[in-house]
Amino acid sequence: MPEQVTEVDFHFDVICPWAYQTSKWIRTVREHVDLTINWKFFSLEEINRKEGKKHPWEREWSYGWSMMRIGAILRRTDMDDLDRWYERAGCALHEEGYRPHEPAVAKKLLEELDLDPQIVDQSMEDLTTHAEIRDDHQRVVDAGGYGVPTLFFGDHALFGPVLLDPPEGEAALRLWDAVTAWIEFPTLYEIQKPKEVGDQILIAEKFRPYLEARDWVSIDRGKVIEFPDTNQKTEKP
Repeated sequence: MPEQVTEVDFHFDVICPWAYQTSKWIRTVREHVDLTINWKFFSLEEINRKEGKKHPWEREWSYGWSMMRIGAILRRTDMDDLDRWYERAGCALHEEGYRPHEPAVAKKLLEELDLDPQIVDQSMEDLTTHAEIRDDHQRVVDAGGYGVPTLFFGDHALFGPVLLDPPEGEAALRLWDAVTAWIEFPTLYEIQKPKEVGDQILIAEKFRPYLEARDWVSIDRGKVIEFPDTNQKTEKP
């Protein structure tokens, strides 16, 4: 068995609904075990960028990338500030249907956290935030990754767990034990549960606030589907 895990790097993009669900689970785990979470970035906009289109850092404002620029400023002072920012911005987008990717909304959310709303303007002016996000992003790409949530246990990278309903209490810890057990098996690459039509309906209902609030097209390894009971489109793995 691997040694007790006490630290994990969690790569996320605020706009990813799956990463948000996994972040809720890992925060629950942290409440019960000695665990340090280092929040790191990854850009879905960049990994899914079409040839000829601008990189997210070439735009004045760019959805998830710009929210991570805010996070980069916060992380320089205190990882806990980034933790709280991701939690609040993620909840706003994925549960409440707000648009934290809009500067005015982002400022309001920072105020709710007793953080300086001018950090939004500061992040837009500080071009070094681009390099900070690119470095985190490239780490996942270099490890063969393509999305989030991606977790690093030292040099061992794992994609997932991909969750719709994050477990709580003892169930959350059992899943943590299952995930960290993978570290013992460096050539165990994938276990996946296929999604049936009923699963797609559940996902559509769970992600409805996000689907209604987003201003972008979601892409996840390339096949477009239309969720039942919604006019919003997303991509199927």
